[in-house]
Amino acid sequence: MARQARQWRVGAAGIAVLGLTLTACGGTKVGDSSSEAGGSGSSGTCGTFNLAVNPWVGYEANAAVIAYVAEKDLGCKVTKKNLKEEIAWQGFGTGEVDAVVENWGHDDLKKKYITDQKTAVDAGPTGNEGLIGWYVPPWLAKAHPDILDWSNLNKYAAEFKTSESGGKGQLLDGDPSFVTNDEALVKNLKLDYKVVYAGSETALIQAFRKAEKDKEWVIGYFYEPQWFMSEVPLAKVKLPDYKEGCDADTAKVACDYPVYKLDKIVSAKFAESGSPAYGLVKNFNWTNDDQNVVAKYIAEDKMTAEAAAEKWVEANRDKVDAWLK
Repeated sequence: MARQARQWRVGAAGIAVLGLTLTACGGTKVGDSSSEAGGSGSSGTCGTFNLAVNPWVGYEANAAVIAYVAEKDLGCKVTKKNLKEEIAWQGFGTGEVDAVVENWGHDDLKKKYITDQKTAVDAGPTGNEGLIGWYVPPWLAKAHPDILDWSNLNKYAAEFKTSESGGKGQLLDGDPSFVTNDEALVKNLKLDYKVVYAGSETALIQAFRKAEKDKEWVIGYFYEPQWFMSEVPLAKVKLPDYKEGCDADTAKVACDYPVYKLDKIVSAKFAESGSPAYGLVKNFNWTNDDQNVVAKYIAEDKMTAEAAAEKWVEANRDKVDAWLK
C-alpha cells in the first residue's frame, strides 16, 4: 500500500539507492535492456505492455484483471514486473515500465517524475479508496473498547510486549518498503511502543489471524481495501484527526493518515503511443468490493492471477466493456 506520496513506504530512500540494479521478484529489473516498451506499437496496435506489480495483493488484483483484458480483448503481450514502488517509477523514463495501476499518494514521486522529469503522467483514479492506520483484532476491541482511542494505548503497552520490542509494546508493521509514518507517530505521540516489521503483507495477515484465533494481543499497521477484512474484521484505532498539511514534515507527524483516492500512473511515452492498452488503463475503474473479490481469489482461494481475473471478468463483462470503449 502506500500512503501519502511523500511518506507512504518507509524504505523508499533506501530502495532508490538500489536504483537500476535491483532485480525484481520475477527476474526482471529496471534497466534490463531485453524488455520492450509497451508504447512501441503503432497506433491502434498493442505490442508489449510492461505492467509493474507492487508487493501487495490488492495491487496484484488490479494488475491481474488489467493484464487479462489486455491479453484477451486487445491482443497485447503483457510483461508483468514485480517491483517495489519507487523502483517501478524509475522505469517510466526508460520505457521499461508502462503503468503503475495502484498508486497510494506519493506526492514526492509525482513531483519528480511527472512535474520535473516529465517521464510520467497521471492516468486517473482506480475507483478505490485507500485507508491506512493501526488495527487490533476484533476480540481485543470487544474486550477493551477503550483501546480504540490512541490516548489509551500506553495503558496497554505491556500487554503488547514481545521478544523483539525491547521492553516496549510492539506495533507490528508490514513490508519495510511500505511508506509509513508509524515510527514518527510513536515518537511524537509519546507512546511506549516500538515498530517491528513483520516483513510482508502475508506476515501481517497471519499475525492478525492468529491473534484473533488465539486471543493474542496484537496491534499493527493495516489498510483497506483488503480482502482479509471479510474474514477477520479488524478494528481501527482512532489517531489524532488528519488535517491538510499535518504530515508535511515526516519527522513531526502526529496525525492519522488521510483517505487516499488511489490512482494510476503511466509513462509519458506509453500515454502518447496510441496503444489500446493505454486506453484500457486510463478507463479502468472499479470498487473496493471488486478488488477484494479478486484479491481473495488469489490470496485465500489460491487461484492463479489469470484464473482469478477470468472468473471476475466473466461475471462483470459490462464493467469490462465500458473500459474498452
